[in-house]
Amino acid sequence: MLAAAGEEFAEYGIAGARVERIIAASRVNSALLYRYFGNKAGLFDTVFGEPAAEVVDAVPVTPEDLAEYAGALFDYHQAHPRVVRLGTWHRLERSTTQLPERIAAAQNEKVRKVATAQEAGLTTRALPAGELLALVVHLSLLGSDASPVPEPGTAPEPGTAPEVRRGAIVAAVRALTSA
Repeated sequence: MLAAAGEEFAEYGIAGARVERIIAASRVNSALLYRYFGNKAGLFDTVFGEPAAEVVDAVPVTPEDLAEYAGALFDYHQAHPRVVRLGTWHRLERSTTQLPERIAAAQNEKVRKVATAQEAGLTTRALPAGELLALVVHLSLLGSDASPVPEPGTAPEPGTAPEVRRGAIVAAVRALTSA
């Protein structure tokens, strides 16, 4: 059921997702869905929390080299576009709800590590640690499903490969974070 729900939510968000399609794809009884998750939003929160936690484990922050952290996040986003889409839907439709505790704790720990790197002179102090980390994360999303779609005729030149985009992101973050 969670796999079917993940696909449905990634494609349509919470408002556009249909419980009927999730039930049909997973071949479970709708009563089971409501018993375990309460409602569609509860199911989304469960589906969102799992891959969000996986990112925390798969891509640990490297506060002494935020440029490479941005590159590693870019790589993860390229390999797991569904995670990016679920995160985008969460920001759009569930931004007033608390993040899962594990995700919030991991985010706080990342900010703490960046602040420590700033104090040690390993990265810029020009921005508060939380804002700096937010910029790095958002830059890592360039070229993903979460990026704005370019106007017709303004798409990158043919042959702009992901590795070129990754290199641009790493270079931009390196320039941004120079101590």
